[in-house]
Amino acid sequence: MLAIAPPGRDAGRVIGSNARAQAMSRTRYVIGNWKMNGTRQGAALLARAVATGVGARRAASPGVVLCPPATLLAAVAPELGAGRVALGAQDCHARPSGAFTGDVSAEMLAEAGCRYVIVGHSERRTLHGEDDAAVRAKAEAAHRAGLVAVVCVGESLAEREAGRTAEVLARQVDGSVPAGSGAGDTLVAYEPVWAIGTGRVATPAQVAEAHAGIRARLGARLSGGAGISLLYGGSVKPDNAAELLALADVDGALVGGASLDAAQFLAIVAASPG
Repeated sequence: MLAIAPPGRDAGRVIGSNARAQAMSRTRYVIGNWKMNGTRQGAALLARAVATGVGARRAASPGVVLCPPATLLAAVAPELGAGRVALGAQDCHARPSGAFTGDVSAEMLAEAGCRYVIVGHSERRTLHGEDDAAVRAKAEAAHRAGLVAVVCVGESLAEREAGRTAEVLARQVDGSVPAGSGAGDTLVAYEPVWAIGTGRVATPAQVAEAHAGIRARLGARLSGGAGISLLYGGSVKPDNAAELLALADVDGALVGGASLDAAQFLAIVAASPG
């Protein structure tokens, strides 16, 4: 198992020209996960406000993605147009079709206009019992359908307090990210379970340590692993976004509750270095 080194006083800083060049070459993202929220009318209005706000920016913007519930994809897609905001989904089934009542395949999502899909979110792992193998199968399905898989990993509070964060993240990265993944088809989001929807936020040092370990693990496993963009998700808000997004190994944010408010979400987009 690859150990995660203590962050020290330089946690989160880009050290040296090679590290700086690598960071600049990675694509930055701000992804909004609306979870099980929204109505057809409200979703269209929210998507339009975000697309208008992103389109009006003169500064370089990160890649912006909105992930509404599956029932609202059709309402959101036309509001994004051909602009700077992409459509994503919150989950997919591992199989392309079949007798899987209530599920949606990656191919269906692609046909609906999606370019991204979240897999392995902590709520799916915790509430639906999805393990690393299931998450990996969904990521493989996303790749098969031409979608970018946003693979989520993160430790519980009990695991962090037991000093097992590095072990858990290494296991999840190894088990959830398919072989052959790279920057063109995969993002990895670190979302400490204890910070999801709780208002608690990991400290910059904790985030820097976790992201450094994840990047090292990806680099050790995959030929292009070090170039995969890493996002932080865990109660990201306008008042903490700038500090978190300035960390060297943080390439963006996976935003939950704040993505349901256009002004808050756009403030997080503006906080990204671009």
